[in-house]
Amino acid sequence: MIKFLRGIQTYLRHTDLFLLLLALLCSGLGLVAIYSATYTMDSDRYIVIQSVAICLGTLCFIIASLIDFENISRFWKWFFLLNVLFQLAIIPLGHAGDTGNRSWIQIAPGLNVQPAEFGKLIFIFTMACHMNQLKDKINRVTSVGQLIVHFAVILAVVFIPTRDLGMAVAYTLIFVVMLFASGLNWKWLGGMTAAGLACVPLVWAFLDTYQKNRILVIFDPEIDPARYYQTEQSKIAIGSGQFLGSGYLQGRQTQHNSLPAKHTDSIFSVIGEEFGFVGCCVVLVLLTILVLRLFYDAGRCDGRFGYLVCIGIGSMFMVQTIINVGMCVGVLPVIGLTLPFFSYGGTSLVALFGALGIAASFILRQRPAWLRSRDDEEASV
Repeated sequence: MIKFLRGIQTYLRHTDLFLLLLALLCSGLGLVAIYSATYTMDSDRYIVIQSVAICLGTLCFIIASLIDFENISRFWKWFFLLNVLFQLAIIPLGHAGDTGNRSWIQIAPGLNVQPAEFGKLIFIFTMACHMNQLKDKINRVTSVGQLIVHFAVILAVVFIPTRDLGMAVAYTLIFVVMLFASGLNWKWLGGMTAAGLACVPLVWAFLDTYQKNRILVIFDPEIDPARYYQTEQSKIAIGSGQFLGSGYLQGRQTQHNSLPAKHTDSIFSVIGEEFGFVGCCVVLVLLTILVLRLFYDAGRCDGRFGYLVCIGIGSMFMVQTIINVGMCVGVLPVIGLTLPFFSYGGTSLVALFGALGIAASFILRQRPAWLRSRDDEEASV
């Protein structure tokens, strides 16, 4: 019993509980916003599912933080294969869910899982393992080719079966940030950027008409007024909130059901309408602190592997936040990415807590600063 209590004391002292507290605070505020967004739907289902997801997510954080990912990193190729099979399970088992994209697997009535959400974490883990394995050889042609193939395979199995443009963009940007952090030569980064831009016409030709229109309506709403409707209502909602907002449960766009996807993609607009500029700033400050904390933890990691994993997780939160807020204010197309911890979504919430737990696991196992200094001195002798 004494050992158990000491173990808990050690865990509380050394793990990064600040990440967990930030996640719980954001999730709690998100629950308040979701209650308002679903207030006129005459259903407590959303609040119940989100509350259960917060509890499960907290448990996932603790479990993930106790796993030594360094020890299992040598099996990364098996995790890569698992991720491919997991995403391909959408083909026989997938259904559209509430989003319109066939990107969900139904576990039980009312209980759906989105493989791509958990797949992001596996992708960050396997990519970090792959980059760490290459180490000083990362700038070789064969090494860069391996990383591109790694990314391309995962992107293909995520996007082709689901046609989920939002997920494809998220995976791509996470990969780009991890490449920057990996020590890849600027010449390679410049060349890959140029190649990516050259491929834009090919990617554009591959998109469905409705996906193209989602992008084009940002520049000309008359192209597809129906597609622009969500963006227009989001901007109206945020604008009507002004500085302090119209008051909780008093948002006109929110409570009169004029705002599409108000509890998922447009939750930031709900917050802007009912809590105003101040509420939006609180949300952005909290999520910015979370991202900066993850990047700070990356710098505290002992090894390159932990550093890359934390960078990947931090970039995931950063990308989703920027894109979701950009969607709501009308400067980016609506591509279905939710606001971390604030939007409704059980799968997403559990995955986000798990992601923070993975980052916390590296902090829990880092060596004290004095020991690292001593080892560095011995290595230099």
